[in-house]
Parts: sequence; structure tokens; C-alpha cells
Amino acid sequence: IPLPRRMSAPLPLTLPNRYPGEHLVRSRANLLRSIELLGDSAPDLAAMRTIAGRTVVLAKHPALAREVLTGHPRSLRKGLGLQRTRRILGNGLLTSEGEFHLRQRRLAQPAFHRERIARHADIMVACTQALAATWRPGERLDLARAMHHLTLDIVGRTLFGVELQGQAAAMGRALTAVLDSISVWLLLIGDRLYDWPLPAMRRARRAIPVLDAAIFEVIAQHRRGAGDEVDLLAMLMGARDTEGDGSGMTDRQLRDEVMTLILAGHETTANALAWAWWFLAQHPEADARLAEEARAVCGTRAPGFADLPALAYTRAVFSAAMRLRPPAYATSREVVPPIELGGHTIPAGAQVVVSPWVTHRDPRWWTDPLRFNPDRWLAPRSEPQLKAAYFPFGAGTRVCIGEQFAWTEGILLLATLAQRGRSRLAVPAAAVRAQPAVTLRPSPGVPVVCEPRG
Repeated sequence: IPLPRRMSAPLPLTLPNRYPGEHLVRSRANLLRSIELLGDSAPDLAAMRTIAGRTVVLAKHPALAREVLTGHPRSLRKGLGLQRTRRILGNGLLTSEGEFHLRQRRLAQPAFHRERIARHADIMVACTQALAATWRPGERLDLARAMHHLTLDIVGRTLFGVELQGQAAAMGRALTAVLDSISVWLLLIGDRLYDWPLPAMRRARRAIPVLDAAIFEVIAQHRRGAGDEVDLLAMLMGARDTEGDGSGMTDRQLRDEVMTLILAGHETTANALAWAWWFLAQHPEADARLAEEARAVCGTRAPGFADLPALAYTRAVFSAAMRLRPPAYATSREVVPPIELGGHTIPAGAQVVVSPWVTHRDPRWWTDPLRFNPDRWLAPRSEPQLKAAYFPFGAGTRVCIGEQFAWTEGILLLATLAQRGRSRLAVPAAAVRAQPAVTLRPSPGVPVVCEPRG
């Protein structure tokens, strides 16, 4: 469904403020509501001005969103929010730009090839089984917290091998402190916020040296030949830029990439899984189908990488959860020189936002868009009516490098846990809110009661 071509003209404000800060007042400073209000103001391309005078443009139409994510490589750079996280993440894949980003991606890509991911599938399942073995019928637990611990364990084992040992708990606490400090206020105030005497910032400043020490120690151990030759860190260390000068990554570059993979890798998948269990607890028929598929495909044995094609409904459940609760609910690009988008001129300095939260719920591309319905992902598949309307992992040269790792992990973890039991929400579903932090978290978690399968 192509957009009509129009003569380029300045983009008018589709959501003007009658008084300074009106938009913030109407959204009650809720970022998701703020994005929704902006999206409601125009069908394809919406614009507003922040209280600080910055122009924000929302590319709502899938074709425009894809153009932002895949086009204008020399005119768009990472949005202000990610630019300001370099103080924590360094210059890794998530924050780097230009030729350096392309070089780092070339070096890291072999670590995420299909055959490498397949070798880690057994670790994913074994970690999941070990966690499930500690749960008892009738026990109340927070599945959001459990998924965070599980995915951190998996990332640690596949990225670091067995080298973390007793540092995992300390790293988990440090990661939580760092993630809590990466807030939407970075966009308004800037990275000087890290120097403010706020409790969250103090915790983050104490946490970064803990993470750095652990990461550099593991790098040193791998340099001494103590690492597993198939873990991802060993792959990154052995990678060489064959299209450039043949060099590899320095220890500092390795630290930045490892920090990015830990923060982005475990946080996004954990939240996607937590939301999937939240939906399943409300839809017992979908939960039963998930368990039945696991039994039909795997019997009593554990799922494996070879089972992925047959676990179609499990994949559909994961897809449906990420449609309605996309962990990366919005991303932005900063306009460097002015660009043309949708027939309008977007000025330099503007922040162009694409939001799966908005586009994944657009009734033009989805029937009954707010309904959790895994069947819409099964053959004969008719949705979305425009393929580009679904992009939980982004698109283009900056599409998530760990996308296939995340699909493998999500499907295998869902199938493995579905074999072991089911969960019942311990609070009303409405009590679990979507909290737009660095990713879309369930707040205050997903409290459930564990129950055995009948």
C-alpha cells in the first residue's frame, strides 16, 4: 500500500500545544499515552513540539516507519535517548554510528549465525528446566523477575561460558541498577542527569564499575585461553574485519559490545516472555494449546533446536505477545541535514519516532487490533495486511543482531515451561501495567500461582 507522492512542504504541527506543556499534562507524563496522543492526531505522519522546543515527528504509517529505519543512512542518526546512554553502554552496536557501526556489526555477525545459535539451544533449555525444578505447586512467584533471572543466566552462559561463576548475583543487581537509571528523562535533561544526587543515579554510578570489572576479568580469562571456543565472547574475540584492515576488537570495544548484549539481550527477551505468560494466564484455551503442541511435538523429552519449525503455535503466541506488548515500544532517529518524509520536509534536529506500540495496534492493518489472538499468525495467514506493520526487532542495517537468538530462546523457553505446568494470575490482570522504561516492563511484575498440568 504505497503512500501517495506529494510535493515537499514543511510539516505542520498536528498536535499543537495551546499552552506550554499541554501535551505533558494531557498524557499525565505517561510516555505510552504521549505517543498514542501524537499518533491519534494524524493517520500517517504526526508532529508536535516539546516543552523544550524540540520537534518530534511520529512516522505512524508502516511505509514511513520502514523508510525511517532503512533509508536516509547519512541523514539520520540514533535519537537523543540512545546517544545519551553512551556513558553506560559505551560505543557498542546499539549506540555507534556510521562506518564504525558497520565494522562492528560485521565482526559480531558470525556469532549469531544459525549454526552457532543451534549450539546454544541445549543451554537455553537446560537453564529453563533447572529453574522450573525449583518451583512448587501452589507457590506464588513473580514471573517477570523469574524471566529476568533466567535470560540473564542464559546470556551469561552463552556469552561467557562458565567463567562468571559466583559473580552472577552481583551482576544481576548491578544490571538492575543500570537499567533503572536509563529513563525517558534522559531525553529531556541529557546525560548530565547521571551526575545528579538522585538515589537511582548513585546506584548506577556504583554499579558500572562492578559490571566493568566482571566483564574485563572474563575478557582477560579468554585472552589466556580459558574460555569456551564456542561461546559468543570467544567468537567476538576471534573475529577479524576481512573487508577492512583485518583487525579485531580491542578490549574496550569488546567491553562495549558485551555490555550492550547483556543489557539489550536479556532485558528485551525477559519482558517479551513475561508479557506472554501474562496473556496466557488470561487465555486458558491458548495456554492449553501451547502445552498440547509441546506434548505432540516433543512427548516427554525436552524441546530442542530441531523442533522449532514444528512449534508453530508456540511461535504464534510469542509473536502475538510482542505485537501488543513490544519490548522495544518506540525508537527514534535524529535528523542531521533536513530530509523529505511523506511529502514533507523534516528539519535538522527533529526527533523522528517509529513506534511498534502504535503501528501494531492500527486497525488499518489488524482486525480487532487489541485482541490477543495467536491464530492470526497461523496459515492461512492474512495479517498484518501490510508486512511492514510488524517490526518488533526493527528493520534495516540496525535490525536487532540477536533477533534469531531471541526467537529461538523465546520459543524454546515457552515450550519447556508449558510442559512443566501452568500459572494463574495472583492479581487482577489490570493490576499489571505497561511501564515504558528503557524497554516495556510489566509493573509491578507478573505475580502468579504455579499449578501442575492436569
